[in-house]
Amino acid sequence: MADKDVLTAEDVQALQPLYAAVISALKEVYDPEIPVNIYDLGLIYELTISKEREVTILMTFTAPNCPMADEVMQELKNGVEAVPEVTKCTINLTFEPEWDRSMLSEEARIELGLDYEEDEYEKLND
Repeated sequence: MADKDVLTAEDVQALQPLYAAVISALKEVYDPEIPVNIYDLGLIYELTISKEREVTILMTFTAPNCPMADEVMQELKNGVEAVPEVTKCTINLTFEPEWDRSMLSEEARIELGLDYEEDEYEKLND
């Protein structure tokens, strides 16, 4: 990474409102089979914003064979690029690490009626 790409503390502070706006946009995109947004599902592994206001997202899906993957990714790209100041959105898809229920946010757990302790118990006994 070239020095011009390294964010200073001032850059990070200036980009903070944009990060919040992008996360809000991510929370508007829902998994077509689960009534929870992709952010709270834990499908977003990495979110970076460059000085040029270019957003790069590393994400996954709950299953590699998601039939709606292309549509969800396009909806995500359109939503993020609609955020004022965003100049571009690039989405990279990965399945490493594989998604599991431990990646759900507390909000998603409540929405889906899942118990964190129960998940931890199941992991220990697998």
